[in-house]
Amino acid sequence: MNVLKLLNRASLKRSMAVASIALVSTLTTSTSWAQSLSLSDSILPEQAERQGATGQEEVNDTPRADWRSGTYGPVSPPPQNPDTLPPFGANLFTGGFRGAMGDGLNPDYKIKPGDQVTVRAWGAFEFDRVLPVDAQGNIFIPGSGPLNVEGQSSQQVDGSVRSAITSVYPDNVEVYTNLQGVQPVAVYVTGYVESPGRYAGTPNDSLLYFLDQAGGIDQDLGSYRQVRVVRNDTTVATVDLYDFLLNGSIARPQFQDGDTIVIEERGPAIAVGGDVHREHRYELIGNQLSGAELVNLARLKSGVSHVLLRGDREDGPLAQYFPIDMFAGQTVRSGDEVLFSSDQRSETIVVEVEGSYYGPSRYALPRDAHLSELLDAIAVPESMTAVESVSIKRESVKEQQAQSLEDSLRRLETTYLGAPSNTNEEAQIRVQEAELIQDFIARASELEPSGRLVVAYDGRISDIRLQDGDVVTIPEISDSMLVSGEVLVPQASVYRPGMSVIDYIEGAGGFTERADDDHILIVRQNGAVENARNVNLRPGDEILVMPAAPTHNLQLASTLTQILYQVAVATKVAVDL
Repeated sequence: MNVLKLLNRASLKRSMAVASIALVSTLTTSTSWAQSLSLSDSILPEQAERQGATGQEEVNDTPRADWRSGTYGPVSPPPQNPDTLPPFGANLFTGGFRGAMGDGLNPDYKIKPGDQVTVRAWGAFEFDRVLPVDAQGNIFIPGSGPLNVEGQSSQQVDGSVRSAITSVYPDNVEVYTNLQGVQPVAVYVTGYVESPGRYAGTPNDSLLYFLDQAGGIDQDLGSYRQVRVVRNDTTVATVDLYDFLLNGSIARPQFQDGDTIVIEERGPAIAVGGDVHREHRYELIGNQLSGAELVNLARLKSGVSHVLLRGDREDGPLAQYFPIDMFAGQTVRSGDEVLFSSDQRSETIVVEVEGSYYGPSRYALPRDAHLSELLDAIAVPESMTAVESVSIKRESVKEQQAQSLEDSLRRLETTYLGAPSNTNEEAQIRVQEAELIQDFIARASELEPSGRLVVAYDGRISDIRLQDGDVVTIPEISDSMLVSGEVLVPQASVYRPGMSVIDYIEGAGGFTERADDDHILIVRQNGAVENARNVNLRPGDEILVMPAAPTHNLQLASTLTQILYQVAVATKVAVDL
């Protein structure tokens, strides 16, 4: 039997059929006492209020504006200044490039004066010597004369030496060459870097090795896209570090002693945020780029559906909202802000069920589904289910409870701790109470609200609209009573009809010295909290004895008592002061 039918049979004896949810999983049960759900019109008064005279739900679906024109969208926070974001590549010089000095043995290394080449020959010609490359770029081979090797790779040198020796000794000669070592170089690093200076390395060291020694690029002013290598007042290489950051490719100029690496001033930039893997300031080559190029730079998260483009143009401020497929052809200019968003609203919500029921625990429902529709589709064991105690745990309620509690605690701290004292005695009392309040605030701040939304009351269930992530609790019938809070022995005991609240408290050892016997709460299975004076006990209830506010200040005591109640309602915990 389903929840609403079981509840209705216990209270009103009549029911009417309501359409079941089309998107919910079909439930099948073989047990004779598990039936499909129906909903009574007397249980859900809110449903009647939403219907007109024809019995159909009245909805005004006339749009106030055409929001589907392609460039309109929701209001977002103020535009972000690109200068407030870290530049793309800001973490580039945290990888330890300065600890990866080259050894000069790269096969593409070009020989220059000062290098040393080992030449060995055996057979008809015996020779074993380390030959320096002189200022003219030559090595001298006895019997062959000078041989120019400047600008050659190690493989090319091997071929040149072999040809020179075999031209004199054509038969029975073996030749072996090896680049013995390279001359170190000193390279200047200047421009917009953290620590300009002269840094040592080898000709084959990476550009990043020298930049890392200089502390990296100035994040506020330096360019990651305009890095020049200057030799004798001539630019021999221009490096765009975005190629390395995105694709792993970087120019590898061979440095010479006295070369200069110049970091130019940062060029025009745009701010990119929203649903991207990294929010950064992206530098432009020129003053603009296409939307497709920006998408490639930003590396979007999955599910991105829209783009907000804001900036200034010659004819005034610009703010346009595009679907992602239309953004590729747009032009982004210097100073613009681009926000990517997953703004494709799902028409389906997912709701979870817990407690006493048959069938699956999760349901995919239409976005406008109501609680009655879900309960109509859930079968429950008739003799085990407390249908009158259905409740919902909702994330938005939890956030509201947490915010309300935080505001109350802040108000308590501000109001009381800032109050003046008229006498020394009063000042000492306030110091003691201040410590007590600070400790109470610290402990209360750590509590997590339950987010419980009470929907069942007095034999009726409110037919509220469900939200994505809701957890619908259908509790089992309980035979216990829980006594907690300011009692000597907090415990659970068997429910006995006719026993009063005081009877259960005495069975738990009675009140503690800190108990406030005028403030006892009853927490129902559905999350409702009521004063013990006004209710009849039911199986599954919890008796919560509140602590008394330990202060003679009536205003403070009243405030503390109010917050204690608020904590108890939100968390089902009595916080002891």
